[in-house]
Amino acid sequence: MTDQVHDGRRRSHLTVAVAAVLVVLLLLGALLVRQFVAQPFTVPSASMEPALQPGDLILADRSDRGTAERGQVVVFDGSGYFGTDGAGASGRFWVKRVIAVGGDRVTCCTDAGAITVNGEALEEPYLPAGTVPSEIPFDLEVPQGRMFVLGDNRGDSTDSRNLLGAPGGGMIPVSRVVGSVDAIAWPLSRRGSL
Repeated sequence: MTDQVHDGRRRSHLTVAVAAVLVVLLLLGALLVRQFVAQPFTVPSASMEPALQPGDLILADRSDRGTAERGQVVVFDGSGYFGTDGAGASGRFWVKRVIAVGGDRVTCCTDAGAITVNGEALEEPYLPAGTVPSEIPFDLEVPQGRMFVLGDNRGDSTDSRNLLGAPGGGMIPVSRVVGSVDAIAWPLSRRGSL
């Protein structure tokens, strides 16, 4: 009888040990995915409407961290560059569209109201109908290693235009990019690519 009790305890301890190892491996796997593959973020505001809605869960593709291309939607660490403004916007991570990168000259606006990058009018099919590309005039060259970003919902977005006089001139170091955003993961009714 005592051999059966000892065998039962051994099996019980072995089961607990195996379960503990599996939990640790799953947590380690989740951490590695978050660090090197994709990091989830919840969209906090209406600044990227209609493409992204407040509450949407997006995944930042970590393989793109530290890079930026014109037209990409990116999540970046805005601490020290973007912060609390007069409208009360705040947060460490921001999601915006890259309009220009290092070496680009970005100007607002042409007689037709378009933003130009390197003298070419920017086509912006992602803007909500009737949206003016910018009511804030600017004409600047983006320094190497930086990016000029705007929200798609220009009337409700704190972005590079609003921070032209701030440290960094409203232009974010590309090294602050956490990843690019290509899709909405949640809610299911909005799930899909941008």
